[in-house]
Amino acid sequence: MAPRAGRPEQRGPLLPALLLVAAALSRPAAPCPFQCYCFGGPKLLLRCASGAELRQPPRDVPPDARNLTIVGANLTVLRAAAFAGGDADGEEAAAAGGVRLPLLSALRLTHNNIEVVEDGAFDGLPSLAALDLSHNPLRALGGGAFRGLPALRSLQLNHALARGGPALLAALDAALAPLDELRFLGLAGNALSRLPPAALRRPRLEQLDARLNALAGLGPDELRALERDGGLPAPRLLLADNPLRCGCAARPLLAWLRNATERVPDARRLRCAGPRALHDRPLLDLDEARLRCADGDAEGRGEEVEVAGPELEASYVFFGLVLALIGLIFLMVLYLNRRGIQRWMRNLREACRDQMEGYHYRYEQDADPRRAPAPAVPAGSSATSPGSGL
Repeated sequence: MAPRAGRPEQRGPLLPALLLVAAALSRPAAPCPFQCYCFGGPKLLLRCASGAELRQPPRDVPPDARNLTIVGANLTVLRAAAFAGGDADGEEAAAAGGVRLPLLSALRLTHNNIEVVEDGAFDGLPSLAALDLSHNPLRALGGGAFRGLPALRSLQLNHALARGGPALLAALDAALAPLDELRFLGLAGNALSRLPPAALRRPRLEQLDARLNALAGLGPDELRALERDGGLPAPRLLLADNPLRCGCAARPLLAWLRNATERVPDARRLRCAGPRALHDRPLLDLDEARLRCADGDAEGRGEEVEVAGPELEASYVFFGLVLALIGLIFLMVLYLNRRGIQRWMRNLREACRDQMEGYHYRYEQDADPRRAPAPAVPAGSSATSPGSGL
């Protein structure tokens, strides 16, 4: 509706006043850290991906940040209180109380060339619920690396532990001990020959990803550690793409899988890496009687056991039946041609007799003395000539 002529517009001065009031009541947003990107404001997502230029976590992260992602940097070493604003030794953070990011709930640090995680590296993050350290060449891990994370529910260490060896696995076992609220643990692609005992004992663990490792199987102690008392749900276990040894030691695992198939979502993908007779056979399709071990194989690996299963036995029976059929056909041919065979044998016998008689006749002729040749006259002897008159 157009204003009447001669009356001034009343809403003009109101708009600037409302803007001034809103600016006075609103708190200015914290700036985005250098070399980082803020999506939807610092409270939603903060992403830092600056390549090798970023060698330590940014210190000017807004205190109200909820999600922090650092990808493709060159952090190398995560020192104590690295995300609490401390210096190289973490002393500054300790003096200030150690909490700079009280609302941070998700921290993703993949592909950052992290080799060392010191004790207390994540101090000052009381609300952190998800931590991802995947695809980092970890070589050393402090036993107290995850201390001060009471709310941590998801820890991803996929493709991060292969270079550390047994010492790193022992350190991981110690580092997981205080994480009682842990629900999801990712250990895929780490060439693990056994699972960390502390990982199996987490009381509220819901899923353990152990795919693409070097697990030859799970022993009775490990299977017992996966059970829960007090009504707590048992965790799910992902085991695909492991070189399982289908010897006698695999019997407890096979029995456990058949009783709790729903707890191993990829159970149908579990295949035998040995022995040779069972190579690439699905584990769930085998009978426990076929899981044998060689004499003296205390570990039950079954590396050199040749197992004659039902299929192999059936092939032997089939081969025997084929041989019997061939023999029966041969006998039938002989029976149907018995007269011809008798005639052939008679002719062969007569031919042999004629040949022997010929040999005997020639022998007698050669042995007759009357057919012996006259002796030769020696040269120079006197011989009577017809015209000598004698």
